[in-house]
Amino acid sequence: MSGRISARIPKSWILLACIGLLALNLRGPFVAVAPVVGPMQAELAFSPVMLGLLTSIPVLCFSLAAPLASLAARKFGAEFAVTLTILGVLAGVLVRSAGGPVLVVAGTVLIGLAITVGNIAAPLIIRRDFAPRRQGTAMGIYTAALNIGSFLTSVVTAPLADLAGWRFALGSVAVLAVAAIVVWTLAVGPRSAFLASAEDGGDTKLPPVTGTGWTTAGLTAGFAGQAFSYYGVTAWLPSYLHDELGMSVTEAGAASSIFQILAIVGGLGVPFAAKFMSTTAVAVTVGALWTAVPAGLLLAPQLWWLWSICGGIAQGGGITVIFIAIIRLARDQASAGRMSATVQGLGYCFAAVAPPLMGLVHDASGSWTPALLLVLVSVLTFFVSTTLAVRRVPKGR
Repeated sequence: MSGRISARIPKSWILLACIGLLALNLRGPFVAVAPVVGPMQAELAFSPVMLGLLTSIPVLCFSLAAPLASLAARKFGAEFAVTLTILGVLAGVLVRSAGGPVLVVAGTVLIGLAITVGNIAAPLIIRRDFAPRRQGTAMGIYTAALNIGSFLTSVVTAPLADLAGWRFALGSVAVLAVAAIVVWTLAVGPRSAFLASAEDGGDTKLPPVTGTGWTTAGLTAGFAGQAFSYYGVTAWLPSYLHDELGMSVTEAGAASSIFQILAIVGGLGVPFAAKFMSTTAVAVTVGALWTAVPAGLLLAPQLWWLWSICGGIAQGGGITVIFIAIIRLARDQASAGRMSATVQGLGYCFAAVAPPLMGLVHDASGSWTPALLLVLVSVLTFFVSTTLAVRRVPKGR
């Protein structure tokens, strides 16, 4: 990184700010749809299925376009890939807010494709530009910023829609993209930001790790369990609280926000814990916290607040553990990109399936128990697969 903003500011600080601003743009733009589905449906006459797709389309892009995003990061360079991400999000947000149903869907697809590139590029930059002892912290800040972006967007979208309409509310997310592209350009310079340049292969190459194929399979299964659980709980926790505990819609929405905001603790806590515990011990701890969510809601639903806290910490920590393993196990940037694309590409397939499958199971059974059992299976998949996979993370890297 070229630290052009100020010679007196450490490069790592500038890069952390860039990573944080980038992450703020990688979840908020599609989370913003949920608070304004009512006004959108009234104006655009979207069916419930189409409204659901507005949230599912980006997740499908995360899965289907991950290999192309990895290729783009290698061929065009990580800096240019980040620029593509931010400008793509900005364009998608503006297009989605500008017209009728066709533009709404087109903008949503553009947002999904742009974020997919960022999902791949951000871990590659962290791996390349941070010392091994700081990579975990940088990844934790990235994960925390993802959830801060989601939380802030969820909080402000509805009030903005009440004041100025749903189009303005959805378009307001562009402010974060504008801030990100300005800071990014100042940090890396216009040439690096806007001119494609293939990775030069100059990153530090680590000795190969035995059993990498099995480790990738384990991380992929773990990520699938993590993603299924996160998107399933995010979609249906408010409905569960409303149905089972009699909360109002507003109360259930506010209560479920605990699950989102506590992810910051997990994202930042995992790198800190890893300084005193083995990666395996960290994975076991996160897995136990995840398991407490469906098990707790099944056995003691009145303690929903405790299970939401456990789940929030677990969902922030789970993705951090997996990405730390990827950047530490990969021998070089190319293999890191391929591993990340495999893990995310296959894992997000299960994320896209989670909300409709849980809804279908609930409707068919008339009970939340079978749906929560699905989540229990997915978190146990994360628990076992991730714990076995991270045992191969070399010490001292």
